[in-house]
Amino acid sequence: MIQILYIITTAIRILLDVVMICMLLRAILSFIMVGDEEGPLMGMLYAVTEFFVAPVRAVCDRFGWFEGLPLDMSFFITAILLSVIRSFLAL
Repeated sequence: MIQILYIITTAIRILLDVVMICMLLRAILSFIMVGDEEGPLMGMLYAVTEFFVAPVRAVCDRFGWFEGLPLDMSFFITAILLSVIRSFLAL
């Protein structure tokens, strides 16, 4: 039973690491590749990361948090939440 739990937590940690790398790449490339959001690389990065960012963005929009800011704060909040979840799995 302990081995199964270890395998599951390790798989989730690896998944979160991949998502965090994709989020980092998305953030960096969004500043570099202005206007090229329809390319295959950005499309893949959006497909991987938007699943995690969209719920946080919906909550922020619903309550009107961070309106008028030039940065997507829901993206940063998602990155922090994923980091916290990842740190709890490392215990």
